[in-house]
Amino acid sequence: MEKRELGKSGLIVHPFVFGGNVFGWTADEKTSFGLLDAFIDSGFDFVDTADVYSKWVPGHTGGESETIIGNWIKQGGKRDKIILATKVGKPMGEGKTGLSKAYITKAVEDSLKRLQTDYIDLYQSHEDDTNTPLEETLATFTDLIKQGKVRAIGASNYSGARLREALQVSKDNGFARYESLQPEYNLYAREDYEHQYESLCRENNLGVITYFSLASGFLTGKYRSEADLDKSKRGGGIKKYLNPRGYKILAALDKVAAEYNATPAAVALAWVMARPGITGPIASATSIQQLKEIGKAAELNLSPEATELLTTASSY
Repeated sequence: MEKRELGKSGLIVHPFVFGGNVFGWTADEKTSFGLLDAFIDSGFDFVDTADVYSKWVPGHTGGESETIIGNWIKQGGKRDKIILATKVGKPMGEGKTGLSKAYITKAVEDSLKRLQTDYIDLYQSHEDDTNTPLEETLATFTDLIKQGKVRAIGASNYSGARLREALQVSKDNGFARYESLQPEYNLYAREDYEHQYESLCRENNLGVITYFSLASGFLTGKYRSEADLDKSKRGGGIKKYLNPRGYKILAALDKVAAEYNATPAAVALAWVMARPGITGPIASATSIQQLKEIGKAAELNLSPEATELLTTASSY
């Protein structure tokens, strides 16, 4: 299995990222430990979470995912087996939001404590903060790198223009730069990334780790009609994909999956992995079986014909 460098960060990773949003939400602690062990045992190493996961669950305050990962690290001693990414900036309660120096400095300590580690491999701005100068944010991240608390920084949910501006601010001031972008990208949602970010990331050699890589589960093939929407908690968000283009994509996935004896989900992720400039897709699983199925994506070497079939079927 090939490994790739994330931007120019020096972080060398396998091209499949485990999405930690499920830890403490649809996967309890025991299940999460099993998933993390299976992920590492399969030869993978890149885990992505955020301080705000899973604040959206009634009764949660945020930090649940990081806490579970921290407990797993403590009981298994496998910190050196993973590249650990987390994020800062989304609202975490009264006054706990944004990318100011004061807030990042506190938030990083909270994340380190929950994760039970003394460093974060990739610390990402979870969303842009237009109320804080980019200079302040990037100077703060640079200090954290100098202190050894963070190895590299990344951005998520920035516009292309703001990401370009942030890269220029880093260059002009000698600050650490964003080494990666985390955008929404999958076979269905292609247009925004390809128009706004793809050339920018490739020009600047930024790593790209994609979220919603399976379109909230639509690209697994599990949802093929409105009658299927109640199959999971995420079903409600899938209705928008049930249209002629969506069905065309599923048909292409079915055809390639049959050819490679793989699941539609593995094929959908393999297509993302094969795109120029992509470091790896983020995907989550709530069972070992699911994880094994999507993990096969890293072994699929799609032929030019299979890739072209998927690219054409998903054209916009």
